[in-house]
Amino acid sequence: MLDHDFIASHLDLILDDATIPELPNHYRGKVRDNYDLPDGTRLLVATDRLSAFDRNIAAIPFKGQVLTQTARFWFDHTNDLCPNHVISYPDPNVLLCQRLDILPVEVVVRDYLAGTTDTSIWPMYKSGRRRIYGVSFADGLHENQKLPETIITPTTKAGQGEHDEPITPAEIVERGLLSQRDWDAVVEKALSLFARGREIAAARGLILVDTKYEFGRDTGGNILLADEIHTPDSSRYWFAASYPQRFSGGAPPESFDKDYLRRWVAARCDPYRDPVPPIPPDVIAGAARIYIDAYEMITGESFIPADPGVAVLTRIRHNLHSFMAS
Repeated sequence: MLDHDFIASHLDLILDDATIPELPNHYRGKVRDNYDLPDGTRLLVATDRLSAFDRNIAAIPFKGQVLTQTARFWFDHTNDLCPNHVISYPDPNVLLCQRLDILPVEVVVRDYLAGTTDTSIWPMYKSGRRRIYGVSFADGLHENQKLPETIITPTTKAGQGEHDEPITPAEIVERGLLSQRDWDAVVEKALSLFARGREIAAARGLILVDTKYEFGRDTGGNILLADEIHTPDSSRYWFAASYPQRFSGGAPPESFDKDYLRRWVAARCDPYRDPVPPIPPDVIAGAARIYIDAYEMITGESFIPADPGVAVLTRIRHNLHSFMAS
């Protein structure tokens, strides 16, 4: 485990901009920089950018490596259930993958009545709705309660700067977003992946509460798992040991606090309208600690920073040069 002093002394070891001029077809996403290569593959470079309030608010040391390596752990442990887009890892922050035609629906799998966003089921239920995403909910349920069964709550896949919108399975087929056959295949894959994730998380003392999956179609028409899987950015985890007591007492479950930095910013400005104030080093270090702790607890492995004496982009460009030459 990395101690606080090590993290505090490496706050400048961040990858905020992953522009690599020698690579073609650059597209900058919220947290990843993408490069489409001539052979039909794609390089995904995970930066340390943290996106919130429809903009990037900070860069967190080691975040890109944590997300890439956490997803790698899960891709390796679920490949028998669902093929994925992974080809290789030229660098700890970089994934070489198949270029897919991404399906226009994001698949969110849930085991608990939780969430805070407009597409989460708890705010809808709290407002009085009992038919949500085509699923009927009984009266008398409580926030963070285990659902009677695992459910899927799909959303449309919005463009950058836009918001995902809830959609029912019936609407997916009616609108022609997916055929019934393809939607059934996606549901089967998503539930199998979630069940595996829930099983492995439980062995680590964690509850996999909910998660988001993205799927795409390869040139042969096969549906593959894309993007990331079961990372702290795409999933909600709670600590299993304290959940029963905290739930019965009406307290929020203990978790990897993804909203740690978001709350700090929101308490000091209107983050959708005002400039974000300078974030103190100790707050940035705290966010890095959360990501590292999440990696170690989820995977059961120690986090080892990649060449901490070398600038992240310098290391990536060196590794990619060697990889492309080979």
